[in-house]
Amino acid sequence: MSAPRTGKPAVWQAFAQPAARTMFFFGFSSGLPFLLVAGTLAFWLKDMGIVLKDITMIASAGMLYAFKFVWAPLLDHWRLPGFSRLGRRRGWLLAAQLGVMAGLVAMAVITPVHLGAFVVATLAVAFFGATQDIAVDAYRIEIAPVEAQGALVATYSLGYRLGLILAGALAAIMADHLPWPLVYATMAAAMLIPLAANLRASEPAYVPVPPRPWRQAMVEAVVDPFADFFRRYGAALALTLLAFILLFKIPEQATVGGIMSPFYVDQGFTKTQIGSITKLWGVWVGILGVFCGGALVARLGAWKSLGLMILVCGSCNLLYLLLMVHKGDLWVLTAVISAENFTLGMLGPPTVAFLSALVSREHTATQYALLSSLVNLPGKILGFFAGSIVMVTGYGMYFVITVLALIPALLLYVALTPVLRQRVFAADTAGAAGE
Repeated sequence: MSAPRTGKPAVWQAFAQPAARTMFFFGFSSGLPFLLVAGTLAFWLKDMGIVLKDITMIASAGMLYAFKFVWAPLLDHWRLPGFSRLGRRRGWLLAAQLGVMAGLVAMAVITPVHLGAFVVATLAVAFFGATQDIAVDAYRIEIAPVEAQGALVATYSLGYRLGLILAGALAAIMADHLPWPLVYATMAAAMLIPLAANLRASEPAYVPVPPRPWRQAMVEAVVDPFADFFRRYGAALALTLLAFILLFKIPEQATVGGIMSPFYVDQGFTKTQIGSITKLWGVWVGILGVFCGGALVARLGAWKSLGLMILVCGSCNLLYLLLMVHKGDLWVLTAVISAENFTLGMLGPPTVAFLSALVSREHTATQYALLSSLVNLPGKILGFFAGSIVMVTGYGMYFVITVLALIPALLLYVALTPVLRQRVFAADTAGAAGE
């Protein structure tokens, strides 16, 4: 539930705190590897002549991000040998950053010519990238009070999107002029920037707790948060909420994996054009969307904003059909990408506010990790099989299928509205600017 609102620092004070600058670099660290095991990787695989169904499966390595809650308890209850001098959070983060760098170098050395070993290296990058996210989220929550979290999220988001620009736009443009292994080696070198920031950062205050057996730690970290969720909402409402969480982001997540890069290429665009428009221009449009989404939450409240943006954002997948009619048209591509990224950006703040409102203070980090994993999982699963679906039905029908997922999600939204407005989002009707 939303924390009680206390005296808030001035805006400039919130953004001037050292933790805000640190979160910018940590956001960059999280954003960089994400596309390198998804959309950017799909370019490389397509250049190697790998069939579409295999491309989408391999480039769905990012699905590991949806299961990060499985090993999240390790980061809470175990100090990593050899890294503990940096502290609990920064030690794990440093290990994950080094793992991402090593995995990217391995991908550059192995190349898809040796596909089995290459897939293992790709999964390693995804695993360490997801581990980064766990450590960074925990660091953000613990390094500053609730009233300062808005600035940390904003600077993190900016850094994250700059990481996406580097791994998406710049990598794609580079690949038109340089060998792919050199591109990935360059991306590995870029990880030195957030690694240096980590070494200079402050460790959050930590009150040591007595060591506990692994089984007890797992029960407290995974079982108890789930049990608490069902206790607070009751079985019927909790299951309905989980069904809604599983469904409402399917249209977005189904196009995050490896299907889109081959799609753009098949519509007659070069990698430079795709990178410049989808990963450079599109990311900045997405940043604008994030700020507008935050304003929408302040104006309408989290729940109303979420319902509106689910409908608008999900329906934007139908705009991809225009690219199939106007092949190679850069203006149409720019318009479609602008609409897609702007609405995706606007969906972000209502989603974060919605999930944050559902968690309890006793299990904030773990419940948020679990819910944020579940919200992305079904769409990623659909994206895993996207290549096989497209090879049978074509690109157009695949995009239609992703939008059809909106129907049950919106029906659940209508069903949940009365009870959530009463139990969770009562502040929406009074101006929920603090959600």
